[in-house]
Amino acid sequence: MAEAILGISAYYHDSAAALIVDGEIIAAAHEERFTRKKHDPSFPLNAAKYVLEEGGLKYADLSAVAFYDKPYIKFERLLETYHAFAPKGLKSFLSAIPVWIKEKLFMKKMLKEELSKLGKGKIPILFPEHHLSHAASAFYPSPFEDAAILTIDGVGEWATSTICYGKGKGIKILKELDFPHSLGLLYSAFTYYTGFRVNSGEYKLMGLAPYGKHNSKEVERYKELIHTELVNVREDGSLLLNMKYFKFATGLKMTDDIKWGKLFGIPARPSESDITQDYMNMALAIQQVTEEIVLKLARTAKQLTGSNNLVMAGGVALNSVANGKILEEKIFNKMWIQPAAGDAGGALGAALAGWHIWKGKERNIKQHPDAMKGAYLGPEFNNRQIENVARKYSAKYTYFENFEELAQKVAQHIDEGKVIGWFQGRMEYGPRALGNRSILGDARSPEMQKKMNLKIKYREGFRPFAPTVLQEDMGEFFEINEPSPYMLLVIPVKKERRNPEPSGYDSMELYDRLYHVRSDVPAITHIDYSARIQSVHKDTNPRYWTVINEFKKLTGYGVIVNTSFNVRGEPIVCTPDDGFRCFMRTEMDFLVMGNYLFNKKDQQKLKEDINWKEEFKLD
Repeated sequence: MAEAILGISAYYHDSAAALIVDGEIIAAAHEERFTRKKHDPSFPLNAAKYVLEEGGLKYADLSAVAFYDKPYIKFERLLETYHAFAPKGLKSFLSAIPVWIKEKLFMKKMLKEELSKLGKGKIPILFPEHHLSHAASAFYPSPFEDAAILTIDGVGEWATSTICYGKGKGIKILKELDFPHSLGLLYSAFTYYTGFRVNSGEYKLMGLAPYGKHNSKEVERYKELIHTELVNVREDGSLLLNMKYFKFATGLKMTDDIKWGKLFGIPARPSESDITQDYMNMALAIQQVTEEIVLKLARTAKQLTGSNNLVMAGGVALNSVANGKILEEKIFNKMWIQPAAGDAGGALGAALAGWHIWKGKERNIKQHPDAMKGAYLGPEFNNRQIENVARKYSAKYTYFENFEELAQKVAQHIDEGKVIGWFQGRMEYGPRALGNRSILGDARSPEMQKKMNLKIKYREGFRPFAPTVLQEDMGEFFEINEPSPYMLLVIPVKKERRNPEPSGYDSMELYDRLYHVRSDVPAITHIDYSARIQSVHKDTNPRYWTVINEFKKLTGYGVIVNTSFNVRGEPIVCTPDDGFRCFMRTEMDFLVMGNYLFNKKDQQKLKEDINWKEEFKLD
């Protein structure tokens, strides 16, 4: 009999479920994709039903359920924190503790009640620690026999960062940094102060950072203030936060705004307000401080483990700029980052920890490229389901018997400057669309970045877009030869492809700098001549590779723009119905679902459709 473990992450943000059978990753998905509530923290009932169905299993067939952290230890941390900071935090205490006493303290009972909705059966429930779940998600699917494991996030139970060593089926924790001293929470504090939403807008802060004035007095002053007043960073990468400036331990927000205002000379930026140069400089300062700390942690991991390989997980591992710095510094020979590095990935890590640590099962290492199957672990849909959606909306389409002909047509439309909704195969696991739930465009177009931000995604105009490049062509466009299949490395664009900056460039307004044509692939070249790369291999995603290759045959460029198939505030689309509605609500020109091509000009307006801004909260 095959042995299966269901992994669950829930009740904080980005709930998810994952299924492994005999150690093989079968399916994994975020709950938000089914409920259409971004970062949905609720029990992942829909995701769990899906992964069991994908595996052809009933709940009673499971060997175990693994939950991604230990609730009792987290409750202990809350009580000890409130006690340590008393009498501060009374309001927060009165808000948080009754919920814990009523619900979360009895997590096992609550989980059993939720799991009973999946079916009957006395299945053991495992509770690996939060950072062990992260570490397991990073190490076990990696292609390495052994590796240093670096996990960095806000906080789990007590731990905020860990350095572990993985070898064979075992993981050994070597160093741990505890709450409230957290790089993730420091970065989130700046996310909040610069006007973005915590646990959602950190990637916006990373995207804003390059607009800061490099080597300017303002940025250096902010960095000095961060180092002298907010955080004491040790040589090994450990840190101590000056808690008089922060309220996340006992309050209902991240920072003491009055003290930060006096320290930095600028108030907290109101959400959706204009972004001035001060906040751009602040974003650059904290990004550079974050990179310094991550590099120190990586060097310590190397020193402690002696391994030539590094694997990473935790929310901070999604900071692709910092990841690129580790690669650039050549601290390790090889590195691999879990594509679902945040809390959603904890579901997979918990299941893998159950298999390899609780069950004691040996690893079956897949060297090329890893065990994640390209992160294409979500649901897929057949022709009948696509046709049902077309019938529902009276949509007109062209069906292509030959996919090669469809790929040629799509490449031609991209060359013409059209924007394509691209819906294929199994949905991605993790926050990045990797070519199955993507919006595609021409990387050569000077107008594409503006068009996609303002007319397709309806989001802030400064936000960069990522390229998907044929793996064999990476070295032609970017200063890298390593594969980057999960869009988790920011790498410089080749110098010979860059255009010089105009005179007075640094003093220009944000959008004047943004719309300067920086290279021959301007839609994916960020303001600092970098790009967050996804390489695509023919074996991993043959359909996506074929479209890009057809575009290369047509234009000589084996690279296109890839962004997630959604609008601002919406989770990435899951079903054909999600895809068609998103297509119709935006200014996308064409939609491709399977072998079906929909032309916007041929479609009727959606009947009784509410405005997407009313349906989805801005993130």
